[in-house]
Amino acid sequence: MTFKPLSDKVVVELIEEDEKTSAGIILPDTAKKRPQEGIVVAVGPGRLLKNGERAPMSVQVGQRVVFSKYAGNEFEYDGKKYLILDEDQIFAIRE
Repeated sequence: MTFKPLSDKVVVELIEEDEKTSAGIILPDTAKKRPQEGIVVAVGPGRLLKNGERAPMSVQVGQRVVFSKYAGNEFEYDGKKYLILDEDQIFAIRE
């Protein structure tokens, strides 16, 4: 299944943190931070402008992005975690 976001929405596959610290301690789920990085898997057509045109999206499928800790709405599909967020909630593209 593929995702087809609407407007200026972006679907990101979350990149989970390591389950172990550098000292080898295994972290329980309650001690892990919510991911703030992910890979873009789908982008919408862009925000509709007043003149009827679409604003171009600044991110593309396959890019690794950094976003706000509390951005978007998280969901799980086929055992993977995803986030749907507005394009303006993305802070940077990681190269």
